[in-house]
Amino acid sequence: MKQHYDVVVAGGGSGGIAAAVGASRTGARTLLVERGPCLGGAATLRNVVTYCGLYTRDTATQVVFGVAEKLLVELRRMGAVSEPTRFTAVAVVFDPESVKRAADEICARAGVAVLLHSHVLGATRQEDRITSIRLADHSGIRQIKATAFVDATGEADLAQHGGCEVRYGNDGWVQNGTLGVRVGGIPADAEITRKSVTSAVHAAKQAGAKGLTAETGLVARMPISGDLITYLADEGYDPRDAAETSRAEAGARQQAQAYLRAIRTLPGCDNAYIVSTGPELGTRESRHVVGRYQLTEREILKPEPVQDAIAIGAWPMEYHPGPGIPPQWQFIGRPGYYAIPLGVLRSRDTPNLFAAGRTVDGDRGAGASLRAMGTALATGHAAGIAAALIARDGDTSTPPVRGELLRQEAWLPTR
Repeated sequence: MKQHYDVVVAGGGSGGIAAAVGASRTGARTLLVERGPCLGGAATLRNVVTYCGLYTRDTATQVVFGVAEKLLVELRRMGAVSEPTRFTAVAVVFDPESVKRAADEICARAGVAVLLHSHVLGATRQEDRITSIRLADHSGIRQIKATAFVDATGEADLAQHGGCEVRYGNDGWVQNGTLGVRVGGIPADAEITRKSVTSAVHAAKQAGAKGLTAETGLVARMPISGDLITYLADEGYDPRDAAETSRAEAGARQQAQAYLRAIRTLPGCDNAYIVSTGPELGTRESRHVVGRYQLTEREILKPEPVQDAIAIGAWPMEYHPGPGIPPQWQFIGRPGYYAIPLGVLRSRDTPNLFAAGRTVDGDRGAGASLRAMGTALATGHAAGIAAALIARDGDTSTPPVRGELLRQEAWLPTR
């Protein structure tokens, strides 16, 4: 086990996987650190089985490629991902067990060193840079040095421990979380739709059922198993606080049982059962790394020319203001995607730290789009390459990051 790397990526979700692969393919000795037993993040540990943000809403055109496409190719080979499917916007539904294997494969092929079961509990800062992180595993505490870092933890834990500028939520608001609940025992010919589930939940509430918050949310059939995935059990909590999160996890599992009883009232579904919950709540927002630039709602609703883009976002602004309150949707203007500049990912006060996924810097509206896993694959890919160039050259700017992204088969429109 090396004790010094060019790039360390903290967090093995969509953003972290893309960052580690991008950095390693740029030539950096790269370590990917994940606290859980597998890679995939929300896709494998939280039952969030839809990649949102890869396709435009109006034309279902794929706009995020690079590492994202490598992941999709693996999933298609396994028969483990759907065709683009229209919900409120366009997403693909996948089998989470297959994502675990696909992530292992693409990281191994890229030469990424992976440490699972390793929790980031501290970081060392010298002047304006992070120089090392401290990890805890079952053998104790170890220190890993690196030249550049990517924070893809979701909670911006690395940035927080490293004394970087962070903020919690936006303007005093933080989106609520939802527990993904996977339901089996649904006949293949049963017509289960968002509308039918909403009607069943509404009827259960009218009949006096307790423990139901949202009446509507995304529901979809999963590939391979045909199980139903539902996002209905809402909770409001502070994901930085273990006591708060523990309360919310228990509450959401109680809700899951109430929703199951409602689903069993649908025709043919009386033998439905819960295959799995979570196992973690799907947190939508926590800390953000304060960047050199903050993406705004206006830039998503009315996209500007994208010559300086290092990533593309295509998921609408989907803001969840509180438990049981319907999400607030606002849609991207033409051409259906928007540019994400490098400054959104780069820490304002720590030049060798980049953010990926939902830790990046967007205002309240922009953050409601940037957080999607498909977009996290895009921001992660760019963050990893930028970190690798910092490690190699001492600094970087937009043109070399764009050049390397294009070499690694990302798609960045020129006009």
